[in-house]
Amino acid sequence: QVQLVESGGGLVQAGGSLRLSCATSRSIFSINVMGWYRQVPGKQRDMVATITSGGTTNYADSVKGRFTISRDSAKKTVYLQMNSLKPEDTAVYYCYARISTSAYWGQGTQVTVSS
Repeated sequence: QVQLVESGGGLVQAGGSLRLSCATSRSIFSINVMGWYRQVPGKQRDMVATITSGGTTNYADSVKGRFTISRDSAKKTVYLQMNSLKPEDTAVYYCYARISTSAYWGQGTQVTVSS
């Protein structure tokens, strides 16, 4: 089991940047996959970026070249650096972790991008 605590959301103008953080309760190397998903009201939760325990990253096409997922093993934290933000990036962002076949979610953090 793992607890996930997100921080770093907020309001930013289009073209700006934000960094989200997800602090975990266990070593990130013991977690098969970590990542970020986002959800807007009335729509499904979509993958934004993931990183495996081995360091392989994956991004949604809509954020490639703008967002970067990274991790700090000493701080047991995964980050999502978001640059060149667009109004369509507005959503609640959720930290995600998969350990074996179990999935875990953080409480979510709101990101709002104004035009």
